[in-house]
Amino acid sequence: MSPTILRIGSYRFFFNSREERRRHIHISCPEGSAKFWLEPIVALACHYNLSTGELRRLENIVKEREDEFTSAWNKHFGS
Repeated sequence: MSPTILRIGSYRFFFNSREERRRHIHISCPEGSAKFWLEPIVALACHYNLSTGELRRLENIVKEREDEFTSAWNKHFGS
């Protein structure tokens, strides 16, 4: 199960079911994908086929919505 947490334009922000314990968010769009750690700080974990500018834009969105994503993670997986 990969619950969608947020959609912004062509970006889909979601979790993969218990892929790993460390909190993180996946983002996919037609051009590629990225994964950002939510702890201990927001940081890019990996990406595929996205430009530096697009990754910066995504990182800013993740930072702005960090509390929302963390809350959704805790609700979905348990704290």
